[in-house]
Amino acid sequence: MVPILSLWLPILLSAVVVFILSSIVHMMLPIHKGDTKALPSEGEIMEALRKFDLPPGDYMMPRAGSMEAMKSPEFLEKMKKGPVAVMTVIPNGPPNMGTFLFQWFLFCVLVGVLAAYVTGRALGPGAHYLQVFRFAGAVTFIAYSIAQIPQSIWYRRSWGTTMRFVVDGFVYALFSAGVFGWLWPK
Repeated sequence: MVPILSLWLPILLSAVVVFILSSIVHMMLPIHKGDTKALPSEGEIMEALRKFDLPPGDYMMPRAGSMEAMKSPEFLEKMKKGPVAVMTVIPNGPPNMGTFLFQWFLFCVLVGVLAAYVTGRALGPGAHYLQVFRFAGAVTFIAYSIAQIPQSIWYRRSWGTTMRFVVDGFVYALFSAGVFGWLWPK
């Protein structure tokens, strides 16, 4: 067993490596260019929604208030007639990339802490590189990739988009596992 505090360097370094990799993937490579589509007549749709002054939040339309309401002829007709949408409304104005990037880095640190915890409980000091790689890689892959899949199952995000994020997570996991294997206590 390896105490989690003795793994602070691989935790932080793996977070930095993933942060840099994700910046490269999202800013320099065209992989995620098609993840979202523009609405036809975007301006008209934005104008139509603007009058409702929607507060930030997650919305679904049509939305039934209960399981019973989902069975009602009125709700079923709305579903058939459409449009059917899941929508996230965010605050107006330019995005605060600093806040987003800070939160992403904290998430990367959290993933590193979880990988350190599981790997540190499973293996002792001096564990072979590939053993450390396997445990840390599995945990980081689960954290970065597998959690993406329910978005396609429940909220109908494009499976192509989800699979691109899963591949991103696989790459992040490989590098994180490499950092943990390299810096594992002897």
